[in-house]
Amino acid sequence: MHWSYTLPLPISQAPQPLRQLLIAWRIPKHLIHDLRHNRRVLVNGHYRSMNQPVYGGEIVQLTFLPSDFVEPFPDVAPDSAATVAVLYETPDLLVINKTRGSKTHPNQPDERGTTLNHVAAYLGETQPGPYILSRLDQETTGALIMAKTPAVVPIMVRNIADKRVQRTYLAWVHGELHGQGTFTEPIGRDPHDRRKRQVNGAQAQAAITHYDVLDQQPQATLVKLWLETGRTHQLRVHLAAAGHPLIGDPLYGPPSQNRLRLHCWRLAFPQLFTLDAPLTTITAPVPADFAQFTV
Repeated sequence: MHWSYTLPLPISQAPQPLRQLLIAWRIPKHLIHDLRHNRRVLVNGHYRSMNQPVYGGEIVQLTFLPSDFVEPFPDVAPDSAATVAVLYETPDLLVINKTRGSKTHPNQPDERGTTLNHVAAYLGETQPGPYILSRLDQETTGALIMAKTPAVVPIMVRNIADKRVQRTYLAWVHGELHGQGTFTEPIGRDPHDRRKRQVNGAQAQAAITHYDVLDQQPQATLVKLWLETGRTHQLRVHLAAAGHPLIGDPLYGPPSQNRLRLHCWRLAFPQLFTLDAPLTTITAPVPADFAQFTV
């Protein structure tokens, strides 16, 4: 098995060395080395050294092998695909609308019933994936992106690390929050509960969360949230520390019969193997009961 890409360069693209083009595509250096060493990168069907320029209108061909990757074939047991709601799909990427109550991925060997198991069933036995790129907490709904081939995993991981993948959330929180603002308190581990994080906790790391108020109900506020960092439970911790825990949050909020009201509403990401292209934006429909709760 192998994964091949035939990539016509836009006519308007400025000349640059082949190596620089591959770096700009976010291909890791070790993969660039393998492609060069084994002559699995071609231009117009012929080998071209990494220092030679490529021009707009030319065609770059890349071929990846399983040996290029540490884990080319993840061991994910397929389960029912009935809950898989596809929002966006290409030969390499898949965005689904994750359901409430479904874990993102298995934690034990042969575990089933998670979103990853369902997606494995959707893709079928002929696909090597899925490959997890991001996670949503079990009770969080909304847009979740995965890779279908190992070739694009390191590229998307780089995009996420470089903050080129943008996630926007909707959440109902307790109390009355107004206007817009930013939470900047660092987040670390809660020394008294291994499940939890807290502001200025142990081994705290920088964390930045932006919010914008959209609507209000009595004793509750609907906020739009987006992050500059990706700490565990970041949204939940920042809002709880501000006195506005998420409605239905079992870890950071008051006792409640409500389910967590947190939804990954919008996901924006760059197209693979492109330069300076507009981000692709995917919106996940909000659950029908999202605004139905008791405070």
